[in-house]
Amino acid sequence: MNISILAAGAGGMYCGSCMRDNALAATLRRQGHDVTLIPLYTPLRSEQADASIPEIFYGGVNVYLQHATRLFRHTPRVLDWIFDRPWLLNTAGRMGAQTPPEKLAGLTVSILQGEEGPAQKELNRLVEFLRDSVKPQVVCLPNAMFIGMARAFREALHVPVICELTGEDIFLDAMKDVDREEIRRVIRARTGDVTRFVATSHYYADRMADYLAVPRERIDVVYTGIAEEYFQAPPPRSPRTGPPTVGYLARICSEKGLGRLIEAMEILGKLPGMENARLKVAGYLGGRDHKWFDALRKRLHSNGLHESVEYLGEVDRAAKLRMLDDIDVFSVPTAYPEAKGVYVLEALARGVPVVQPAHGSFPELLEQTGGGVLVPPGDANALAHALADLLRDPIRRKQLGEAGRLATHSLFTEDQMAKNMLKVFENVTAPNGAGGNRTVNHVEGAVLEPQS
Repeated sequence: MNISILAAGAGGMYCGSCMRDNALAATLRRQGHDVTLIPLYTPLRSEQADASIPEIFYGGVNVYLQHATRLFRHTPRVLDWIFDRPWLLNTAGRMGAQTPPEKLAGLTVSILQGEEGPAQKELNRLVEFLRDSVKPQVVCLPNAMFIGMARAFREALHVPVICELTGEDIFLDAMKDVDREEIRRVIRARTGDVTRFVATSHYYADRMADYLAVPRERIDVVYTGIAEEYFQAPPPRSPRTGPPTVGYLARICSEKGLGRLIEAMEILGKLPGMENARLKVAGYLGGRDHKWFDALRKRLHSNGLHESVEYLGEVDRAAKLRMLDDIDVFSVPTAYPEAKGVYVLEALARGVPVVQPAHGSFPELLEQTGGGVLVPPGDANALAHALADLLRDPIRRKQLGEAGRLATHSLFTEDQMAKNMLKVFENVTAPNGAGGNRTVNHVEGAVLEPQS
């Protein structure tokens, strides 16, 4: 198939959604398909080789300028090209990441307006590129924030349009009430332009069916796949002679639950046999979260726990694997229901059992893998005791870790993700597909008739 996948860059930062799209494009190419991965806003950054084309569309600087003033909606391409330089886009992207979501409502609406909005020039350039240079059979949008493009693609290219749903609700829910309702209204008005939606978990498919006001059967589920490197045999897990160790590997922010995990570690250290428990923390720390993280560190010092917590900073894949191989239990106790839970799958792929809150995608991931324990969301005491139970029980840790490793290797690989996305693409491009009336089940790899 000839497939175009659009992916939104994150200003030089690692982003779970763009890494998913990058892996999907690379895997589909290995499977023999013609895939064009098109970066939007900023260049993509991935743990793997960049599979995207060098040209950036919807450059973040140009989109902002065209939103802010009418002058830049009519400037020649030679001037726009200057503002699309990768170094400038990455710099602007990092600065933009520090902007609270509630201050981006106007820009969000202008992009959602598609061919009727201020970024019409950017949309036309992308349509012309796809029509004249790529000629795809299907186009895949990165998330619902780009649903405003769908109508132009269907009318100009005459191809089905897939829209991934990957966790955009966190950004949308942070808006002020009046802006949130306006954005939701604009998105709902555009859902008819999309052929199929694809969510990253059944939880999120249910959540977004309500948000989008679309029938649940219009949303397929394709879980994110884990790279083959995670399944290479980890070092044998011999009985630990050092202190019991918990690991956290995600963005450093309150939303991901690091503060809750620190609170749980304070409780854990007072439980029998856990006095020497350690926590390894790794992940990207954005400028917006520096003050919060500094306050968290001061709390550790005041409680005498600063030597028990090690912050490794942002890590590449090799360092990530080393960290996962050096911990006993993994936990990212998010404050919000997580749509993907990729870090859970990465830990399980290395045979590390997890302790996660019972919300979002975590219950279904652990039900399918058998690789961990669920605790009530927001309950630091329950989290601490669940961690202690596993840290005291090496036999159970090994059983859960091995179950998780085998399940992820069977069900959650990049090849499996590509296989199931391909089923969605084939369904909507079939002569009698007309948008598809079937849903894809990731676990069984089968195509199922929608349930009533």
